[in-house]
Amino acid sequence: MKNYILAIFLVIGMVNANAQVKTSAQEVAPELVKQREELKTLIITNYLGIKNSLVVSDSKKTAATASEFSANFGKFKFKKLTLEEMNAATTARKSIKELADSIAIAPSINEQRKLMEKLSEKFWVIIDKVKPENMPLYQQKCPMMGTTWVSNEKKIENPYYPKNMLTCGEVIAEK
Repeated sequence: MKNYILAIFLVIGMVNANAQVKTSAQEVAPELVKQREELKTLIITNYLGIKNSLVVSDSKKTAATASEFSANFGKFKFKKLTLEEMNAATTARKSIKELADSIAIAPSINEQRKLMEKLSEKFWVIIDKVKPENMPLYQQKCPMMGTTWVSNEKKIENPYYPKNMLTCGEVIAEK
C-alpha cells in the first residue's frame, strides 16, 4: 500500500514538473523570438546604415557602421536549416563578416564601395534568413554598372555612384 501511494505521488510530481517545464518553455519562446527579431532588425539597420553612409560619401560613418554590422551579424544564429544549408549559410556569414570588417578598415571611400558591392551580393543570397517580419526589402541594381545593393525603400539612391548617378537604378527583386 505504501508503495502504491508513493507511486501515485511520483506520478503526480512528474506531471506537475512536466507542466512547469512546458509553461516555462512557452513563456521563454516568445521572448527568444522577440530577441531574434530585434537582432534581425539591428542587422538590417546596420547594413542600411552602411549603404546610406556611402550615398552621402561619409567614409568614417561607413566604417563605424560596418563594424557594428559585423559585430551584430556575428551574433546571429541560423535556424531550421538542413546540414547543407547550414554549411552554406555559415560560409556566407564568415565571408560577409570579413567584407564588413574590410569596409571598416578600408583606406578610402572608393575601396569601401568596391567591398560593399561584394557584401551586397552575398548578403542578398541569405536575406531571407535575416529579414525581419513585416519589413520589405528590395534588391536594386544600377543597370549601367551592374552593381546591386539592398534597400528598404523602392526609391533609388545609388551608394556606388551618388555624385553622377544617384538615382540610376531599378528594383530587380523584393523580399
